[in-house]
Amino acid sequence: MNARVTEPKQGEAVAVDAVKVDETAKSAAQPAPASAPPRKKRNPRRMLLMVSVPVILVAAGAWFYLTGGRYEETDNAYVQQAKIAISADISGRIVSVNVIENQQVKAGDEIFSIDPDSYKIALDQAKAALASARVNVEQLRVAYSTAEAALKAAQTTLDIQQVSFDRQSALVDQGVNSSAALDQPKLSLQQAQTAVVTAQQQVAAAVAALAGDPKIETDKHPAVLSALAQVEAAQRNLDKTLVVAPADGIIANVASLNAGQFVSAGTTIASLVETNGIWIEANFKETQLTNIQVGQPAEVKVDAYPGVVFEGKVESIGAATGSEFSLIPAQNATGNWVKVVQRIPVRIALSPETSTDVLRTGMSTVVSVDTGASTLDKMLGK
Repeated sequence: MNARVTEPKQGEAVAVDAVKVDETAKSAAQPAPASAPPRKKRNPRRMLLMVSVPVILVAAGAWFYLTGGRYEETDNAYVQQAKIAISADISGRIVSVNVIENQQVKAGDEIFSIDPDSYKIALDQAKAALASARVNVEQLRVAYSTAEAALKAAQTTLDIQQVSFDRQSALVDQGVNSSAALDQPKLSLQQAQTAVVTAQQQVAAAVAALAGDPKIETDKHPAVLSALAQVEAAQRNLDKTLVVAPADGIIANVASLNAGQFVSAGTTIASLVETNGIWIEANFKETQLTNIQVGQPAEVKVDAYPGVVFEGKVESIGAATGSEFSLIPAQNATGNWVKVVQRIPVRIALSPETSTDVLRTGMSTVVSVDTGASTLDKMLGK
C-alpha cells in the first residue's frame, strides 16, 4: 500500500538519512580537481639570442686579435733633456753671481765670475817670459854670427900657418935650415888646426841653439813657442774667470752659489738643463721589440697634458738592457735565478714642428709605436 507523503508541518521533526548526509558533506569538503595548465611554446627569438650572442663575442674577439698587434705601447717612458754640470775650470773665489734658480739663459750668458787678479798677474809674467825668450833668440843669432866669424879667422890663421910650415919644410929639405927650425912652425900649425876645430864646434853649438836652422823665425823657435803657449794658457785661465752658459737652457741647483765662496777647479756647483734637443726614452719589454724598427712613427702622450699628442719617430734602439748598465749588473748564474722580462731603452725623437716648450725632463709619458703590421699581416707574412 502506498504511503502518503505529506509535507511536514511547521514544528515537526523531519527524519534524514545519516549516510546520505555524510556523503554529501565529504563531497562538499573535497575541492574540485584543477585542470592542467596549457603547455607554453618555445620563443624562437630567445633561441636566436642565445646562439647569436656567443658567436658575436667570439667573432669580435677574433677580429680584435687579428687586427691588433700593430701598435706597441709602453707607459715606462720619460721625457729626457741633456743635463750639463756647470763647474769652474780654475780655482778661485767667486766675486759675482748673475743668475737665480730656474732662470732661462742663452748660450754665452754670464753665470758667475771668479776673482781675476791673480790670473792677470800670471798673464803679465807669461808675457814677460815671452819677451825674454825672443831676446834670447836674437842673442843666439849674434852668437852664431860670432862663431862663424871666429871660424873664418881660425881658418885664415890655419892657412897662413900652413904656408909658413910648408916654406920652412922646403928650406929644411933643401938643407938651408936645420930640422929644428920646423919645431915652431909645426907647433903654430897644430895650434891653428885646433883653433879651427874649436871654432867649428862653436858654430855647430850656435846652430843647435837656433834649432838647427840659423835662419829660423823668432816666433818659431822652440823657446819662444813654449813662452807663447804659457801666454795662451795664462790668457785662457783669465778668460775662464768668467763662467758662461755653454748652451741654451734653464739653470738649476744654484741655491748654494754665493759671492765670496771659494770653488775648486772641476767642482760641480750648478746644473744646466738644455731646452733644445728634447727626446723620449721609452723602455719597451724585450718581447715588444720584434717588429720595432728605426724610423717608425710614434705617438707620445704626456701625463701632465691629457689629450695632447706629440708626434715623433723611433730614432734608435738601445745597445743593451738597462740592467747591463747598472752599477752592479744582475748575476743570473745562481741557483736563485728567476726569469724576468727585460726592458730595452728606445729613443723617440720628437717632430721638429712640435712645440716642446711645455716639456720638462723626467715627465712621465705613454709611447705608442706604429709597427705597420697587424697580427693578421704577420700571420700572412706581409
